[in-house]
Amino acid sequence: MRETDFVSGFARGLKVIEAFGETTRRLSISDVAKSTGLDRATARRCLLTLSELGYADYDGKFFALTPKILRLGHAYLSATPLPHIVQPFLDRLSEEVHQSASASVLDGTEVVYIARASQKRVMSINLMPGSRLPAYCASMGRVLLAAMPEDEALSLLRQTNLKSFTPRTLTDPGQLMEELARVRAQGYAVIDQELELGLCSIAVPLENDRGRVIAALNIGAPAASVPGSEMAARYLDPLKGIARMLKPLLRP
Repeated sequence: MRETDFVSGFARGLKVIEAFGETTRRLSISDVAKSTGLDRATARRCLLTLSELGYADYDGKFFALTPKILRLGHAYLSATPLPHIVQPFLDRLSEEVHQSASASVLDGTEVVYIARASQKRVMSINLMPGSRLPAYCASMGRVLLAAMPEDEALSLLRQTNLKSFTPRTLTDPGQLMEELARVRAQGYAVIDQELELGLCSIAVPLENDRGRVIAALNIGAPAASVPGSEMAARYLDPLKGIARMLKPLLRP
């Protein structure tokens, strides 16, 4: 892409939208400027434009996104068949194992949930399509990172804020690369309370009919009832079975 093809104003507007999240639902102009690195004047113009177009509410001090913003995410979910294809299989898997099952794709340093079947809430946050988690400490993230060339995976880890969510979280890039090599060799990833205490999860890659990894599937369970050491014995075969059934249905 040529430099003249890049629309900087549009890019700044997208950065402002991305500043809002589960813990940042209402933001002032100063909040957005600090979060995005934009100057106050630019942040103000972007926020007022979103408000004028109906994508944000403004009470005179704070801005909050409106339901209209869902049109942007819905455009992706409507345009790609993957969530629609995967969802019935996740429902079936969840019913079979009596645990929550999910599918996600990699977006930069994070995984984005595209489908989910929830038996019960096992995390403190409410996961749903569109939810994001850091890839380095999520089971689906590790599967997707392991499917990448090693240099690309290392580059993404170096771009990531590798913080500890629990005392068990791996944050050392070298140790993470060793874990990705293990995941690549065994074909699945297990997270034992690294993202949240009391939560274990197991994930496998989801390949299309040409053998390319396009997403990941996982099952999450309370550590009190299913320790991390037992996740593979209980759930690996059901996960792999669903992945095999989906493979011929997924075309580039």
